[in-house]
Amino acid sequence: MKTIGIIGGMSWESSAQYYALINRTMRERLGAPHSANILMDSLDFGPVAEAQASGDWDQLADTLIQSAENLEAGGADCIVLATNTMHKVADAVEEAVDLPFIHIADSAADAVCDAGIIKIGLLGTAFTMEEPFYKERLEEHHGLDVVIPEAQDRAEVHRVIFEELVAGQIIDESREAIRDIITRLVDEGAQGVILGCTEIGLLIDQSDSAVPLFDTTQLHAHAAVEFALTQ
Repeated sequence: MKTIGIIGGMSWESSAQYYALINRTMRERLGAPHSANILMDSLDFGPVAEAQASGDWDQLADTLIQSAENLEAGGADCIVLATNTMHKVADAVEEAVDLPFIHIADSAADAVCDAGIIKIGLLGTAFTMEEPFYKERLEEHHGLDVVIPEAQDRAEVHRVIFEELVAGQIIDESREAIRDIITRLVDEGAQGVILGCTEIGLLIDQSDSAVPLFDTTQLHAHAAVEFALTQ
């Protein structure tokens, strides 16, 4: 079994889900009492969120590169960046270490394509929905047609993530708001929706949508297990 290196803490709410999902999946694959070999470098999300808001992506790239190097030095066999938004600097992180980098958008896109879906909605932080690093990877690498919410809905999803979910707050009114946003994406032709924030799955699940939801936390964790078990 290979060792999974996780850059976590962005936020720790979803990093805890990664740890549980990876170990649970490993147990399902190998039987009890097996679990995964994991190294996690869990960062303080406070300075990360501040740098995101100020647009200091060079500083953020340096922070994640240092984290990836720590994992490589510690014996990790791959890098899993446990956040969608910070994949904005994924290329810099991947280039800095000599380890396979398991890209979260690829994990999601593979599942979408396997489901036979072409037109897919995308929910996430404003960075993930509005900037090209994520949407273009889905479109150019995987041939998907990506639909994002209108501006007011994007602002609401971003607010729920940063004001509530990263603080561990699960609010029913916000669940209803996200449900409505999903409905509007479907009205725009989306055949499914990528939950492109690792915390959104804490708030909603498949029961909240008439179309398939693709939870990037779950899909990324499963991809990590597949890598770890590959000979």
